[in-house]
Amino acid sequence: MARALTLAASVIIFSFGFVLLFGAPYLPTMKRQVKVAIKLANLRPGQVILELGSGDGRVLIAAAQAGLNAIGYEINPLLFLYSFVRTRRYRKQIKVVLGNFWSQSWPKCDAIYVFLLPRLMSKLEKKIRSEGLTKVTVISFAFKFSDLTPVDEAQGIFAYRLK
Repeated sequence: MARALTLAASVIIFSFGFVLLFGAPYLPTMKRQVKVAIKLANLRPGQVILELGSGDGRVLIAAAQAGLNAIGYEINPLLFLYSFVRTRRYRKQIKVVLGNFWSQSWPKCDAIYVFLLPRLMSKLEKKIRSEGLTKVTVISFAFKFSDLTPVDEAQGIFAYRLK
């Protein structure tokens, strides 16, 4: 029993700890801020929002409830499984991808939602541009791009329009 608990604790610590090498730790966006983020994205039903680090799937679900299509990338296998199961009833609108979003090609999208660390924001801008995503809205929770000016902001969430 002690071995099983130690193994379980090790898996959990590893799953949540190793993501710090690539991005931010898991911190869920609060429900009211999820609504603000979806509103700031200013998308029409059928458009696509990409969530980088989709965590528990709450932003993906809110996007689907707003009529949007959503793709979430999650590197933590435990959170991937949780959000995959949690979003199944919206499977026609939501796709959850297990993997490191930095090393993957991104699909065409109309908006991107992130909750990254400040040290990664310039890397994110370079990645967006390298993916050829033009006229995309980037919604960032808490952290700003150093070289860009937000077009809107509310409750600690910043909206940018990249061209």
